[in-house]
Amino acid sequence: MPSIRPALEKDIPRLKDLLLQVLTVHHEIRPDLFKADCTKYNDRELAAMIGNELRPVFVYVDDDDVTQGYVFCVIEQHPGNNILTDIKTLYLDDLCVDESLRGEGIGKKLYEYARDYAKEIGCHNLTLNVWEGNESAIKFYESLGLVPYKYGMETIL
Repeated sequence: MPSIRPALEKDIPRLKDLLLQVLTVHHEIRPDLFKADCTKYNDRELAAMIGNELRPVFVYVDDDDVTQGYVFCVIEQHPGNNILTDIKTLYLDDLCVDESLRGEGIGKKLYEYARDYAKEIGCHNLTLNVWEGNESAIKFYESLGLVPYKYGMETIL
């Protein structure tokens, strides 16, 4: 039966396949910023994240225990910061569902799993970033009730 579980080292090859799908979306939106045909994390970096309780990675697996989606998380706090309160935040660093399975509710399940995990560990909020131009992701997150909390702006020189 499909389920969500913490990522294991055996998931790394499939995680890299999915990371490439995400990068392709970003490269198509902003080729001036994102390279083609690479991934955000390499094998060593992925292995270091797996089992790191400050950077949990959860995967959605099918009946054969094959990873079909993931959510990379980062637990953030700013103790002793001059201006920020010391709340605990779960930052969603990356969320992806295999392109062949999008629209089947897997992304929503991954998001809800991460949200419930954030509540369970005492987080004040859950945050993420979406690149301008990624309209399908923006609509997806808005449908889950997320709202903007800050804006990044630029001018191309």
